[in-house]
Amino acid sequence: MINQLSWKVGGQQGEGIESTGEIFAIALNRLGYYLYGYRHFSSRIKGGHTNNKIRVSTTQVRSISDDLDILVAFDQETIDVNIHELHDSGVVIADAKFNPTIPEDSKATLYAVPFTEIATELGTSLMKNMVAVGASSAVLDLDVEEFREVVQEIFGRKGEKVVEKNMEAIKQGAQYIKEQTSGNVQLMQLEKADGKKRMFMIGNDAIAMGFLAGGVRFMPAYPITPASEIMEYLIKKLPEVGGTVIQTEDEIAACTMAIGANYAGTRSITASAGPGLSLMMEAIGLSGMTETPLVVVDTQRGGPSTGLPTKVEQSDLMAMIYGTHGDIPKVVMAPSTVQEAFYDAIEALNIAEEYQIPVILLTDLQVSLGKQTVEPLDYNKIEVRRGKLNPKEELPELEAKETFKRYEVTEDGVSPRVIPGMKNGIHHVTGVEHSENGRPSEVAENRKAQMDKRLRKLDNLAEKFPTPVHVTKNHEDADVLIVGFNSTRGGIEEAMERLEADGIKTNHAHIRLIHPFPVEQMKPLVDAAKKVVVVEYNGTGQLTSILKMNIGQHDKIESMLKYDGNPFKPNEIHRRIKELF
Repeated sequence: MINQLSWKVGGQQGEGIESTGEIFAIALNRLGYYLYGYRHFSSRIKGGHTNNKIRVSTTQVRSISDDLDILVAFDQETIDVNIHELHDSGVVIADAKFNPTIPEDSKATLYAVPFTEIATELGTSLMKNMVAVGASSAVLDLDVEEFREVVQEIFGRKGEKVVEKNMEAIKQGAQYIKEQTSGNVQLMQLEKADGKKRMFMIGNDAIAMGFLAGGVRFMPAYPITPASEIMEYLIKKLPEVGGTVIQTEDEIAACTMAIGANYAGTRSITASAGPGLSLMMEAIGLSGMTETPLVVVDTQRGGPSTGLPTKVEQSDLMAMIYGTHGDIPKVVMAPSTVQEAFYDAIEALNIAEEYQIPVILLTDLQVSLGKQTVEPLDYNKIEVRRGKLNPKEELPELEAKETFKRYEVTEDGVSPRVIPGMKNGIHHVTGVEHSENGRPSEVAENRKAQMDKRLRKLDNLAEKFPTPVHVTKNHEDADVLIVGFNSTRGGIEEAMERLEADGIKTNHAHIRLIHPFPVEQMKPLVDAAKKVVVVEYNGTGQLTSILKMNIGQHDKIESMLKYDGNPFKPNEIHRRIKELF
């Protein structure tokens, strides 16, 4: 009996690889197992190698595994590309159609199963993925009936006959393995899970759910990988609460429409990836100058230009902090788990309205598209805070020829806000520097007063922000402090356990508030560590530079970089840090 395993299915894009993984994973999720799934796919509709790696465990997991227990292959390329991950007692389950082979020096066990032939005999070769699921169930000693509920949900609308055909494909896949091995199949029996019901979803869906719960009613957006799922989710759900999604002609239009809707009092957001955020930068500056709330999601992917559209990277960091021209207050926040993605989406909306600023909700492809088990969300935590906006408030009468002081200089830097149509709330809005009532002004004293007002908004944000740094502090005087953000958290946490077992005292700081940087929270941790290793997905050490800029201690801070499009495995982080000692 084992308490976790890693399973991967691979083949050509467009032949059901994703659905194979989905059916396998959802069934195990329903049994109460914790899962973490990560897809490797190409930036094309059809063709090219793709795979879906799923980790199954009786305890929480937030990272892909170091190695592989079971590889399901629909073509020889899948074996050739992934066999190196398979450990000596691993299993390859391959379609007999392509006469699969494994390297002579491999100690893995190969089962050639006629996926395509069995499926064709049942009516269509499209069901070969179901045969593969059945074969996997035999190796895991799972009852094929555990998959019925999932098959019913997916194919039930097509009729009971289709459901039974797919179930028969699963049964025959399992039966073939058992017959070919005379019942002596190499089993990888998982310990029983707790049977509890949990969600299994990607970060993008959690973000979209958070926006919905936080009161968003309008989303203008332009589709782009890996952000499109946010748009797709809200296309389905917003109309149910009186909202709508508009596909704009480009990202510039998406951003400016979101600004306009927020100005009108409707909570609005947009989402994109690096190339789209580059186009939005001028508009984000308009949000800052006009003090109009705006939330933009940046799902980081490989760059520059079109780069690696379907691979993970964290190279937008500097652009999100410094990309806009001129000085404006801006918040950049970075969730590291699906749960955080849900709650942070709501908090981003609240911060944008309370401080009347643009907020960047920064994720990466692994957070946004990595699928993981999620404990039930606490909806009692949901709070909608709209700051100094009260559409029902009676405004005082204006003197003749006076207008509302929309940009009034205040002690906290946040001016009173009104929406169009409010009696006695008339004011001017412009992207040029302006006076308290919005009229253009280049007077030096006014310029300084308005700039100072805007910039002091965020003086104390780090103190109010919920968990600006997720800290695991095992030691007062750590040998090494590991620092990361976004999706590196799971791999770091696993590497820490191994480093501790090696006798290396390890602390961990995962930064959730990127800007304004949480100096007060980070400085004591950096000061107390002998070494600081910053783990990030880019080629220039962007988070490392930000840490040095804000904390100093250059001599003890080192970068651990990866920018080949693949996520860190826990053993990579463990090995590279261990080499320092």
